[in-house]
Amino acid sequence: MNQQSQSGSEAGREQKRVALDRSGGGIGGWLLLLVVIVAVAGGGYFYLPQMLALTTSPSSDRGVLTHVVTKGRLLVTVTEDGNVESARNLDVKAQVAGGSTILWIIPDGTEVEQGAELVKLDQSNIEEQLNAQTISFEKAQALKIQAEEDFEAAKISVREYEEGTFLKEQKLAESQIRIALENLRSAENLLSHTQRMARKGFATPLQAEADAFAVERAKLDLEAAQTAKRVLVEFTRAKMLKDLEAKRETAAAKVRSEIAAFDLEQKRLDRLQAQLKNSVIKAPQRGMVVYANDLDAGRRGGSSSVKVEEGAPVREGQTLIRLPDLTDMQVKVIVHESKVELIKRGMPARIEVGDRHLSGSVISVANQPEPGSWMSSNVKEYAAIVKIEGEMKGLKPGMTAEVEILIDDLSDVPLIPVSAVVEQRGKFYAWVKTSGVPERRQLKLGRTNDKSLHVIDGVKEGDEVLLNPRAAVPEAREEGPASEEEDPGSKFKSNGASAAKKDPTVSDAKTEKPEQPAGSSGGEEKKKSPRAGGFNLMAYDKDGDKKVSREEAEAGGVAADRLDGMFNFMDTNKDGFIDAAELAAARKNIPQGGGGRPAGAGGAGGPGGTAGGAP
Repeated sequence: MNQQSQSGSEAGREQKRVALDRSGGGIGGWLLLLVVIVAVAGGGYFYLPQMLALTTSPSSDRGVLTHVVTKGRLLVTVTEDGNVESARNLDVKAQVAGGSTILWIIPDGTEVEQGAELVKLDQSNIEEQLNAQTISFEKAQALKIQAEEDFEAAKISVREYEEGTFLKEQKLAESQIRIALENLRSAENLLSHTQRMARKGFATPLQAEADAFAVERAKLDLEAAQTAKRVLVEFTRAKMLKDLEAKRETAAAKVRSEIAAFDLEQKRLDRLQAQLKNSVIKAPQRGMVVYANDLDAGRRGGSSSVKVEEGAPVREGQTLIRLPDLTDMQVKVIVHESKVELIKRGMPARIEVGDRHLSGSVISVANQPEPGSWMSSNVKEYAAIVKIEGEMKGLKPGMTAEVEILIDDLSDVPLIPVSAVVEQRGKFYAWVKTSGVPERRQLKLGRTNDKSLHVIDGVKEGDEVLLNPRAAVPEAREEGPASEEEDPGSKFKSNGASAAKKDPTVSDAKTEKPEQPAGSSGGEEKKKSPRAGGFNLMAYDKDGDKKVSREEAEAGGVAADRLDGMFNFMDTNKDGFIDAAELAAARKNIPQGGGGRPAGAGGAGGPGGTAGGAP
């Protein structure tokens, strides 16, 4: 404006001089001079108010963006990537004892019908064992047959003696007794006759003595026959029965032993035959072949103990192939520990697979973290399962899906942009536009979606807040009043000790610490995200090399979508790291007017990101 006024004055003087030269100082020259003066005065009339406005307007009106607090709907979500998988997988396992080697396997991803050959395992070792076991089985069968025959013979021997041999011997003993009785009777009759004849003189005394001896011998024979029968019945029979029964029981035990040995050999033979059959694995149902390899091993920095491929060794019971049910699909999502507490069972979800948009819901959240690698041992991640609802045609296991889980849906609540909030000494503030200097307000915040914050207390609907307080208000660039700094040792004291030292003259409304905004879709916490002022991005330097890598920032909880903008803006030498010099240069290059974040620096800031455009 000053240059235009000055150029107008010079033009007026030049025209006046020319006019005077031409008119020689006449009346025409004076008239021309008057016209020029009027034109200059008119220009000053139009431009002077604007020049004064620029020099006298308050600082709160120069390039400061504001926002009116209004009530609206706040959707709080968590977005993570995951892999599509089947909710019901039929595992096909190797059933060869002692393991084997894969000779042939059907290509991964092949759709097969029931009964189709999937895997062929090495059979040479099984065939050798089967031949040896067949010989052992035949020997066991021969011994079993011999034992059974011996047992049958032993049973017959018992019956033979009890029902045949003993009865025969008993009859013989009884006949001997009867013969002895007849002999005794005959001898006694002969003796009686001889004695009568001797008394008459017809027989000699010597003959009478001989007949008397014959009677005694007959008596002895009778007693012997009777004793033989008693021994047979009372002793011999029992002894022979015990001996024969013992042999029978021994034969029976031998039969049981040989049958057990035979059964054992039979089972071994059957098992080897089954293993020979199992060395050719067939599909138990229709489905798509999926190798049972660990898809997350590479991400965790490890590797599967055994990779399913031709020539690979396999152990007994190892899952080789999964046949997923493609009509019941789900997504396995890996969630950072800073966000897992926000996710609950039953929460609705939006699933994006390629150009398809599906709906679903959370059906489970793991209570133990996923196995990590040595490279990211400090990063804890949990698995959440999201069931896919609706049409699933075209979905295949292993597809990458982006899942957005709805954490909360707040309706008709006061909202404030995250760029309008500044954190100072653990408390959150906003600056409300007034007729004079902007008024600083302490906020009590609720949930956030990284774009807007739910304001519980501090500002109300209709208040006009500054969107770039750090650029417009010097107070916002400070750490906060020293009087607000808490005792450094208070964090080591119990609640009772802290309460005892609380100043009773200070109102609770002024000393109450605002709540930490919850529900951020990026999962950032107060100490896990880069902020201007009181937080230094270099805090993510875990290895002490005085610079921060993408991995360190991401491990600290910074969302991946923000990392792209941060590194594009700050990493000037493009070495993949941000050092202290690059961070300081980035802060100096941030525009101090117009609010907002520099181009390519990511989304809006706030308590969980960058307020007023500062990194």
